Amino acid sequence: MTGTTDIALADIDLLLDEIRGSVARLDARLGSPTRLQAREPSGLPGWSRGHVITHLARSADVYRWLLTLARTGAEPGPRADAVALDRALREGAERSAGELVADLRDSLDRLLDEARTMPAERWFIMVTALAGWRHPAWFTLQRCRRELETHHVDLNLGYTAADWPCGYVTWALDDTVAALTARGFPVARIHATDLGRTWTLAPADATPTVTGTGRSVLAWLAGRGRDTGLHSDGPLPTPPRWPLPPAPGWI
Repeated sequence: MTGTTDIALADIDLLLDEIRGSVARLDARLGSPTRLQAREPSGLPGWSRGHVITHLARSADVYRWLLTLARTGAEPGPRADAVALDRALREGAERSAGELVADLRDSLDRLLDEARTMPAERWFIMVTALAGWRHPAWFTLQRCRRELETHHVDLNLGYTAADWPCGYVTWALDDTVAALTARGFPVARIHATDLGRTWTLAPADATPTVTGTGRSVLAWLAGRGRDTGLHSDGPLPTPPRWPLPPAPGWI
């Protein structure tokens, strides 16, 4: 699957299957809501598991809003802004475990239902992220997959970066490295030993070169793991807040 607008419809179908897999793994990990300790800390500073679950549910709503806009050509009601989303997060995090999980499952089901109704040609309609950058509707699915995989780790329920699917890791590294290169991130090369992939970010005489498994490199760049298992021939810079908007022309 490429990172360009030349994505094939078959790739979109594959991406939907991968999202369903991410949803199924998350749902299985959440298990019985009565055993979920929703008030316990997540992997994100200041956020409980309830915050993470609420954030995932509201993000799914945002993605569904964008897909409906692409499908119909009309806004499906008012769009929640950053203030409204922050309020929904704070208030929603205080709900019971049962309410949290039911809300998340319903939001994800409705998102997937919307995706199933999308006419093939409407996947290429341009929509606008809340931060202002534009992308084709199909890229909403990539954003959703990234949210699911990243925040599944943040829930601190035993799912770690080591569990990320290989296909997701490869795509996320391609996307992230392109964005970092466009922003002058001070790393020369990244080599993923298990993927057999090397990304060049700077001229050949620059340093450092960072080497490790794809999952360990992505965890470092995503702020979801220490740099354990990485090798570098120079000081490792601190990655910027992740995820970054895609590099111009990359989508």
